[in-house]
Amino acid sequence: MRNIKLTIEYDGTNYHGWQIQPDTVTIQGVIQDALTKITKMPVQIAGAGRTDSGVHAAGQVANFHTPSQMPPIAFQKALNSTLPRDIVITDVEEVSPNFHARFSAVRRVYRYTILNREYPNAFLRNTAYFFPKPINIDQADTICQSLVGMRDFSSFQRTGSDRCNPICKIYVARCRKEGELVYFEIEADSFLRGMVRAIVGTVLKLHDSENAVDRLYEILEARDRSAAGPSAPARGLSLIAVKY
Repeated sequence: MRNIKLTIEYDGTNYHGWQIQPDTVTIQGVIQDALTKITKMPVQIAGAGRTDSGVHAAGQVANFHTPSQMPPIAFQKALNSTLPRDIVITDVEEVSPNFHARFSAVRRVYRYTILNREYPNAFLRNTAYFFPKPINIDQADTICQSLVGMRDFSSFQRTGSDRCNPICKIYVARCRKEGELVYFEIEADSFLRGMVRAIVGTVLKLHDSENAVDRLYEILEARDRSAAGPSAPARGLSLIAVKY
């Protein structure tokens, strides 16, 4: 059995997230169906991250095992001619038998995009969160940098999540502005469910407050989702890269 690694980009607007669910259309399900059609045998793929409904990816990674002898470039061309236009395979390679898209990953990088101007943009309506109020970028970046390190991020975990260990190590957390777009970028060894969107919503709540960093630490110490700010909408979030 060969082990094939896929790098995938997708617009998650029309999907109920990555992971297969009963009676719903998901990214994983659509790709598996396409591979089953191409190889003429059942295929199961494993993804590096379970993006939620409406969340996008520029660098999602998945792998699958197959006895098919198709070369990687043939898999890429066949998939891109079979998949809907909002899912694209950007790279295919054969990897070692023990590679696993999720468990072999050491870091993941997410980016949250905000359109920060007084009126919306017709072309970015599905991929950026329209936020018309001014954002104090320097303060927002300082708050983000205060998240770097190994911490208990329970206060930023979606209520009802089944993950028992809330400890994550953030390597990079920053906020920057390019023209009318504001980007939040976070790189960590793992992420809790809803963590990035909760962090962005909290930073937007605190960025123009006095003692914002102190308030952030109080939120972290509370280890309670209700202590943090509201989650930013899914449409602004993208999985940018997975590192191995």
